[in-house]
This record gives sequence, C-alpha cells and structure tokens, in this order.
Amino acid sequence: MSQMLAGVRVVEVAQWWFVPSGGAVLADWGADVIKIEHPVTGDPQRGLMTSGFFPSTGGVNFMMEQSNRGKRSIGIDLGNPKGRAVLYKLIESADVFLTNFLPAARRRLEIDVEHVRRVNPRIIYARGHGHGVRGPDVEKGGYDAASFWSRGGIAHALTPPGAERPIMQRAAFGDSVGGMTVAGGIAAALFHRERTGEASVVDVSLLGAAMWVLAPDIVMTKLTDQEMPVFDRSEAPNPIVNSYKTKDGRWIFLNMLQPDRYWADFCRRIGREDMIADPRFADGVARFQNRKACVAEIDHTFAERTLAEWRVALADAEGVWAPMQSAREVHDDIQAQANGYLPVVDRGDGTTFTLVASPVQFDESPPTLAPAPEMGQHTEEVLLSLGFDWDQLAALKEAGAIS
Repeated sequence: MSQMLAGVRVVEVAQWWFVPSGGAVLADWGADVIKIEHPVTGDPQRGLMTSGFFPSTGGVNFMMEQSNRGKRSIGIDLGNPKGRAVLYKLIESADVFLTNFLPAARRRLEIDVEHVRRVNPRIIYARGHGHGVRGPDVEKGGYDAASFWSRGGIAHALTPPGAERPIMQRAAFGDSVGGMTVAGGIAAALFHRERTGEASVVDVSLLGAAMWVLAPDIVMTKLTDQEMPVFDRSEAPNPIVNSYKTKDGRWIFLNMLQPDRYWADFCRRIGREDMIADPRFADGVARFQNRKACVAEIDHTFAERTLAEWRVALADAEGVWAPMQSAREVHDDIQAQANGYLPVVDRGDGTTFTLVASPVQFDESPPTLAPAPEMGQHTEEVLLSLGFDWDQLAALKEAGAIS
C-alpha cells in the first residue's frame, strides 16, 4: 500500500478500541503512530485476553493486534511531572495528538488542547468521546455498546417489536465505525493544515457516529413522527429484496432494488420461468399486491436446493444477492482473499495470524501490516531518537517516569 501519511507523526494517548483503532488506520496509511501507555498497567484492553471473556487464541491478543497494529509503544507515567516532560518533548516533533481521555483526566494530566498547543502550536488535536464536546454529559465517559448502539438508536431500530430482549452489537462494532471516522477527520485536518497552515481540533463522538449510521431512520422519524417501516419477510414489498432459506438451513439475501429490471432473469436462474408469465407477478405493482403469495413461491423454490447449489445457479445473475456468511466463512471469501482484505501478520517469533485491513486502499495495493507493539517496547528507541542519552533514560526509569 502507498504510504500516504509517511513522515506524519501521531502521538496517541488513548485506550480500549475506539480511538486506538483510528490510530491503527493512520499507521496502515504510513504514519508513525507512537502509543503512550502507563509503564505498569498499560492499555487496559491488554487485560481482556486474560479475563476469561475470550477463548484461547494461542497467545495472540487479537483485541490489541487489530486496533494497535503497526504502532510503537512507549511506557510513560503521565502523572509524573518528569514523565509529562518526556511527553512534551515528543509532542514537539508530532503532527497529531490523539486521545480519548475524559476532560477531567486531560486537565489533571495537563494534556488538554491548551497544554499541548503551548508545546506545539501547529499540532492537530484529535479527541474521541462518548457524546460530544458540549452539553450536560460532556464530562461523562462512553463505550460503544452504550453511547453508539443504545443511545444512538441502533439497538431500538434493530430489535423486533415484542422481543424478549434487545438485539446487541458485536464486540467493538461502534468503536470500529468511530475509529474510521477519527482517521478520516485527521486526514482532512492534515490536508487543511497543508493548504492553510491552520491546525484544527478534530472531534468524533460515538453518539454522532451512530446517528450518521442511522441517518435515514432519524431524519424520517422527525418528518413523519413515525418509525421507519419494518416488514415481516413473508410480506416483503419487493419479494426480490428479501432473505430466503436454503435446503441445508442457510440463508441467501436478494438485493434487487429494481424489481422489473431483474425479475425475468431471476425467475430463469431459479428455474421458475412460470412465474414470469403469472399475472399475479407480472410487474412490480402486481408482485406488491400479491407479495405474500410471491414470497411463498420463492420460499418453496429456495428450500429445494442447498446453498452450494444456489451459488452455482445464481453465479451470473444480473441482480445483486449474497449468502449470509459467518465471520469464519469470510476468511474464505474469494473477494476478500483477492483484494487483500485479510493480510497475514508475522509477529517475528514464528507466530502468524490474520487481521482485517482498514477498508481504504491506495493505488490498488493492499496493506502490509506490522504487529501491535508490546507494552513499552519502543521506549528507548524513540527517546534516544529525540536526543535523550542512556544516563537520562536510566534516571527517568529510576524516577518511575518511563518504563
């Protein structure tokens, strides 16, 4: 992949997945991302793999690897004035300061906008937070399951009426959306600074990201005072925008938004030419009026063959369709493989594993990813490059300022 941000230095003071995943995207694009971690505790996400929450992964801490690949890690105690002085020295050479610390912590540690800009007036200051920079909840924390999924309206939109329990998101679902948004905002700010010399403050909230994802529902409900309509699949308004179950219990989703354009070809592909001439299904209006009968006919037909058989029958169909794949099956998706969406990472000790690439590619080149750093792995390397000598590093370690 082209190193679009080569020469850009990012100082990241962030934890968990949301904002660090944005830093990982910047590293994918060629930036030198230096992650600041407490010398003893580090990023608390490192501890998730030992909490019993996840099954054994052969020693690969995939939560850290996916959201921190390609970075360098320095152990600095920001609560120690000597450690903070080291951070400021690093900030002098940085283009971006990236954080998700709460406002009270930023003030206490003296890493808020005014503190960082005092050291480097040209630095882009990027913040990720739960609910925005104004309003009564500005000081409150947020995680994606709460601020993005629940408060942002997505859980309500996806939970069927009368369900016994709400539909919940997968791990880091909203965080990953927010992280991509953070990276895009920083890239825009870098471009703006290049053109004008002005350094921006970039803000992304999980609540705001959720609202962007759910925008059609949110905009419509205000205009109509009604929820976005949801149809039972047996009454899909357009029967070829619907899910169908195969003989072996798998599901296929048809996404043919122009029903009259694709109807005849679809019927031929599934061996139901009789439905083309059936007056109940002659055009989109007729199929809408007779949608229950139409869906029932297609249901019956799809139940006669397995997913593997339908893959062959629909391979060259004019309209869009897709199998509903599991996360494990995505690894074998021919398009994911062909486009380098699942690069293999070599940890350097004989361990290799697969990560998911960030979705932007430049010059048609898939990325080559480096593993996430061990906690404080690059402390000496980075500080020596800033002009510290070994005696100074020893004194800082003795003072507990660095690892």
